[in-house]
Amino acid sequence: MDINTLNIDASAKENVRAWLEGDYDEATKQAILDMASNPTELNESFYRHLEFGTGGLRGIMGVGTNRMNKYTVAMATQGLANYVKGCNPGESLRAAVSHDSRNHSREFAEITARVLAANGFHVYLFDSMRPTPELSFAVRHYNCHTGVMVTASHNPKEYNGYKAYWSDGCQLTAPHDTAVIDEVLKIKSVSDVKMNAPEGAIEIIGEELDKVYLARIERNSLNPEVIKKHHDVKIVYTPLHGTGITLIPRMLKQLGFTNVNVVEAQAVPDGNFPTTPSPNPEEKAAMKMAVDLAKEIDADIVFASDPDADRVGVAVKRPDGEWMLLNGNQTMSVLLYYIIRQWQEKQLLTGNEYIVKTIVTSELPADIAVRAGVKVYDVLTGFKFIGAKIKELEGVEQFIAGGEESYGYMIGDFVRDKDAVAACSMIAEIAAWACEQGKTFFDVLVDIYRQYGFYKEGLVSVVRKGKSGAEEIQQMMRDYRSNPPQEIDGEKVVCIKDYQLHESKDLSTGKVTPIDLPKSNVLQFFTDKGNKITVRPSGTEPKIKFYFGVKGELCCKEAFDKTNDALDAKIESIKHSMNLV
Repeated sequence: MDINTLNIDASAKENVRAWLEGDYDEATKQAILDMASNPTELNESFYRHLEFGTGGLRGIMGVGTNRMNKYTVAMATQGLANYVKGCNPGESLRAAVSHDSRNHSREFAEITARVLAANGFHVYLFDSMRPTPELSFAVRHYNCHTGVMVTASHNPKEYNGYKAYWSDGCQLTAPHDTAVIDEVLKIKSVSDVKMNAPEGAIEIIGEELDKVYLARIERNSLNPEVIKKHHDVKIVYTPLHGTGITLIPRMLKQLGFTNVNVVEAQAVPDGNFPTTPSPNPEEKAAMKMAVDLAKEIDADIVFASDPDADRVGVAVKRPDGEWMLLNGNQTMSVLLYYIIRQWQEKQLLTGNEYIVKTIVTSELPADIAVRAGVKVYDVLTGFKFIGAKIKELEGVEQFIAGGEESYGYMIGDFVRDKDAVAACSMIAEIAAWACEQGKTFFDVLVDIYRQYGFYKEGLVSVVRKGKSGAEEIQQMMRDYRSNPPQEIDGEKVVCIKDYQLHESKDLSTGKVTPIDLPKSNVLQFFTDKGNKITVRPSGTEPKIKFYFGVKGELCCKEAFDKTNDALDAKIESIKHSMNLV
């Protein structure tokens, strides 16, 4: 193959040449030669190096510098190892590695472990796939300096990824996130990677840690006597072909639940996710088989975990017998309502407790917490910021729970990432507690809305592709800053929060209050009716997101649909007023 004659970018030609001439296996080189007949694919695979972002790697699997493969994984790991070694000179280094059910995940995990071991780390490698939260737990349990979870979360089957963790069990935050990126960028070739792991440097772990992790989750239970009484509450669960099958049914059984119905067709780990178009529990299609089973057996609650078992989707039965999918804000609100109420009833609250949520999450969890005397901290979007807040307040205040609107929840601080195993356990307990009250999970949600107000959220993503699109998005943000709306849909804007300028401005008094959060290109507008609009450009995609949060009153369960429809109409009206439809 004459590389110079190929119709691909100059950078792609340089990278192709390096791989064909470098220390890469023959199968890889042959795959490159085979791609010569498809210049578009070859260009996409080699025009750049797969970006190691602040959360790690994520990309389509395949041959090339811009793909997830054994070489890009090895080079990223070498960069991570170099940084961790530099931060801990002279120490006996330790790392934990796990993976999900995706194609090539085990291979990538073993390569990661081998590179870390070759760099002097004692590596704790799970014997088979495990959930992301158990990896976070393992980092803390074994006092590791770093950890890696091989997963692409709920992305389509073509993808795989790599989440990097720091010693606190949290995904990388400043200054480590960008510093690791700098080290990864220095690794130019597979020849820069150490691969010869010494004998005994990789320790296989599994059941012994499972027991410790599950025992810690069991301690979260606030009403074991209620579970015992209503052990046969009818649960439907699907792991969506992912890691949840390893621990979630087992945890439910350990808690005492005896009527757990797993969607068998989705219980088999499979990186092709054959029974669903997307393994994302946020989507209706992913929940369909579980809801169908729930209808068949007249279940009480349905939940699903994504492939790496950090996110949870929930479905509940309405009074008319139909099933309703909860959004992330609703699930988080019910979880926090129940946990805080139980802490109150058991007189566990001292005034030093707090919850954490992200700035784009509903204000309902904050309302629930504040009324109970529990502090609330807002953080930027991304669960690593929740973990960072916990680390900041460790030993000073007590964390109860936290979460975000994108279906991620944390109960207790022994894990520093989203935890579907702990969340599913608590959701099941709430279903049992609802039975004890003569209610359903849906009734609990209605009770919350009646007491605190009916909060409803919406989202619009405006896509603007290419260089001109990126410039248009930045101009939109500049316009909102230089000429902010005085009213939105007839409601007076009373407060503007600018996370880039680190300030919150009360428009009625002119008072400016500092925002103590990392700099982020996000704006929020609050109206006199209690509604919230957040404007946030995506950091990874050519889009700008608009989050809407509105609030109404719910008089009774019978008015649920009417109130819900009215709030949906309110969100649509706001979109029209902002020219977003």
